Amino acid sequence: MTNAGDIMHRGAECVREHETLAAAARIMKDRGVGALPICGERQKLLGILTDRDIVLKCVAEGRDPERVTAGDVAQGRPMTVEADEDVEQVLRVMEQYRVRRLPVINHPEHELVGMISEADIARGMPQARVAEFVTAVCAEDPPRSKEVLETPQSA
Repeated sequence: MTNAGDIMHRGAECVREHETLAAAARIMKDRGVGALPICGERQKLLGILTDRDIVLKCVAEGRDPERVTAGDVAQGRPMTVEADEDVEQVLRVMEQYRVRRLPVINHPEHELVGMISEADIARGMPQARVAEFVTAVCAEDPPRSKEVLETPQSA
């Protein structure tokens, strides 16, 4: 049985909650990644920072990425999986919540030990399952109501 620890990228580098978004962007550039876990003491996971967060929650609002910290834009608590979790369960979580990156923690310390990304899934899973995953995560939101789909008919 394949588990999260088998497909994850080990040693995910954290950005600390008090580091600036500019510093986080440089780490992303140097590592060739689009997201970083936000960690507190002892690798405790506090959130996830994406390149999109930097653009939308800082730059697009006219804020200074040299002054805004990772902790300033972190919202809520990210979904996580444990390293020994079955990979099919991992995929179900990612599909249900439509997330492209998922932090992996150990048990019982709940410390960050890795990350699972779409690339990790593509490398570690059969092609048909990868296609199913991508379809589920990238699908457009369903319409809110029937009226959205209907157009007025000419009389």
